[in-house]
Amino acid sequence: MRDGRIVWLGVDAEAPSADRVVDLAGALVTPAFVDAHVHATDTGLALSGLDLSGVRSAGQLLDAVSVFAAGLPGDAVVLGHGWDESGWDDVALPDAAAVGRAAGGRRVYLSQASIHSALVSEALLAACPEVVSAAGFDASGWLRRDAHHVVRAAAFGSVTRAQRVAAQRRALAHAASLGVAAVHECGGPEISDEEDFTGLLGMSGRGVPEVYGYWGELLGAARARELGAVGAGGDLFADGALGSRTAHVSAAYLDGEPGACGHGYVSAEQVRDHVLDCVAHGVQGGFHAIGDAAIGTVLAGFAGAAERVGVERLRAGRHRVEHAELMSRRLIAGFVEFGIVASMQPAFDRLWGGAGRMYEARLGLSRSLESNPMGAMHSVGVALAFGSDSPVTPLDPWGSVRAAAAHHNPVQRMSVRAAFAAHTRGGWRAVHLDNEGVLALGAPATFAVWDSPAGVDRGLPVLQAEDPELRGAGDPTPLPVCRATVLRGDVIYEEGVS
Repeated sequence: MRDGRIVWLGVDAEAPSADRVVDLAGALVTPAFVDAHVHATDTGLALSGLDLSGVRSAGQLLDAVSVFAAGLPGDAVVLGHGWDESGWDDVALPDAAAVGRAAGGRRVYLSQASIHSALVSEALLAACPEVVSAAGFDASGWLRRDAHHVVRAAAFGSVTRAQRVAAQRRALAHAASLGVAAVHECGGPEISDEEDFTGLLGMSGRGVPEVYGYWGELLGAARARELGAVGAGGDLFADGALGSRTAHVSAAYLDGEPGACGHGYVSAEQVRDHVLDCVAHGVQGGFHAIGDAAIGTVLAGFAGAAERVGVERLRAGRHRVEHAELMSRRLIAGFVEFGIVASMQPAFDRLWGGAGRMYEARLGLSRSLESNPMGAMHSVGVALAFGSDSPVTPLDPWGSVRAAAAHHNPVQRMSVRAAFAAHTRGGWRAVHLDNEGVLALGAPATFAVWDSPAGVDRGLPVLQAEDPELRGAGDPTPLPVCRATVLRGDVIYEEGVS
C-alpha cells in the first residue's frame, strides 16, 4: 500500500521492498464489507441498553424491564429494543399499565424488532397527550404509525447529545470489528434529528468506518444536500413493516384484522415529484418499501418521472428501494427498467422466513417463500446492496452472506461469491463509487483480514449453507473472525487493540 492505495499484488517471492511489512501468516484477505442500511445511534443504544431479542413471553419481557430499570438513575427513561412476539407460544403482550409497573412507574419505550411499533408505559403516554389523536394509537400501549412516531420522539428526546455521540462511536467501532469499512446511515425527520445525522457524518472515516448518509424527507433533495447526505431516501416510508402489520400488501394479512392490508404512506404522484426533485438536485432518491402494494406505488411514481425526464436519466441516478421484501416478476421488471438499486437484508429471511415463522403467520407459507427474492433479482441483473438494518437485525456481514446462500426457498439462493459481492462492491456501487470493493492495482486499500476456520475456496470461505440440507442459523460451520479492518490504508480495527 502507498498513499491509501494498492500498488502491488502478488506472491511472497516477488514482493518488492517496503518500509513496513506485516506478516499475516496465511490469513485470508478480502475487500471489506459495506453495510448498506444502518441506524447508528439506535444500534449503539441497543448495544448498551435493554436487549429484548431473547425474550419469549410477556412475563420474560416484564422481568427484563424490571431488572434493567432497577439499575437506572433518577427518572431516566427505559429504552429497550428487539422483542418479537411472533416467535412466542403465547403472543399476548403486556399492556401499558403492566409495563409501567415493571419499570417502577418510569417512562418506557420498547421497540418491536421492526422498529415500526413499540410498547410503552402509561407514564410515557401521559408525557405526550397528543398521541391519543394520532393514527395508530391503541390504549393498550402497543402503538403503530403516527402514534409510534410521537412516543418515539418523546422517548429519544431524553437521550443527551453526549449519550448519542457515545452510542454512534460504539456502533461504528462494532461495525469495524466485523470487517465493515463503510455504512449507509438511513436518517430522516421520523428517524433522527438533523444534529444527530450531521454529527454522525462528521465522524466518517476518522478512525471508524466511512458513513454515507440518506435523509428520508419527501421533496427533501435540497435539504439532503445541505446536510451532507448522498441521497434523499433511505427510510422515506412508502409503508411500514411486516412485523407490525403496517407493510402495505396487496392481499390481507392472515393474522390481523379481517381485510387489513397495512398502510401506504405516499401516493404515486408524491413518489414521482420526489424523484423529479432528486433528479433536479443531482442526488439519489429512494424509498423504504416492503409490501408489494407499496412497491407498486413506488414504481408507478418512477414511471411518472420517466415520462418527464426519460428512462436513461432515471437509470443514471441509481435510485434506491430499501428492503423490497414482497416482489413479483412485474415489480422486479420495474427495478430492471429504472435501474433501481435494491438495498436488501438477507437476515430477514433467516429470522422470519420459512415454515412456522413470522412471515408464514402474516402471509401464509406460499407468499412467505416468495419474500426477499434476492436470488431472482440478482439473476436478472437487479443491482443488490446488502445490509443489516441494524438494530432490526444485528450487524453480521458473514452471517448475511450465509443467509443469502441459504434462503429458505432454494429458488432464491445465491452463490456465496455473488452474496459476498452484494455485501462489498454492491454497497460501494450504490453510492456511485464503482472502483471500490476490489483488491486490484490502483484500488483503495480497503480490506479486512480474517481467520477462516471454515477453509478457503477460490478466495472465499467455504460456507456449508450451500448444502441444501443446511439452512442459515442451522449451519454449524464457524464463520470467519475479523483480525483487522483497513480503510484506505488506515487500520480502523485490530484484534486485541481497543
